[in-house]
Amino acid sequence: MELSILYAILRTPVLDDFFLIVTKIAGSYGQLWIIVGAVLLIFKKTRKTGVAVLISYVLVFLFGQMILKNLFDRPRPCHIDQAFKLLVERPTSSSFPSTHSAWAFAAATAIFMKFRKAGIAAFVAAAVIAFSRLYMFLHFPTDVLTGILFGIAIGIASVKLLDFVEKKRMGVRE
Repeated sequence: MELSILYAILRTPVLDDFFLIVTKIAGSYGQLWIIVGAVLLIFKKTRKTGVAVLISYVLVFLFGQMILKNLFDRPRPCHIDQAFKLLVERPTSSSFPSTHSAWAFAAATAIFMKFRKAGIAAFVAAAVIAFSRLYMFLHFPTDVLTGILFGIAIGIASVKLLDFVEKKRMGVRE
């Protein structure tokens, strides 16, 4: 059923170009979010959010990329249907979960929790990145949905962890 959803996605040369650009901007390992986190670190007002974005990135990498992908070892759609013409090189890693979706939604969540307007823009970017994984035939819908939920949870956890550490550092008891 999931393959039929992927086959039903309308593909055109214009959309191919658009989603290829999205894929390149996001980076092969979601490096876009490292850059966003680093930029947020520059300004005092956004520094804590930058730290949360970077912590989120590391947590998704460790738990999503290194542990869950290896644990589930789900083949990608492009591994199952190798006749489908890809716009990028065929990835060698497993499909589940979509760590690109997780990185994007973790960062967007961390940003949204402190800066609503910027967070909404980040969620729009995250949604485009998540859909690009389907469009590019690199992930199943459940990979992307799980990545989104996993990313949101990681984003919340990162912000809460920083809030907890900050309170402890200032000697505030709960």
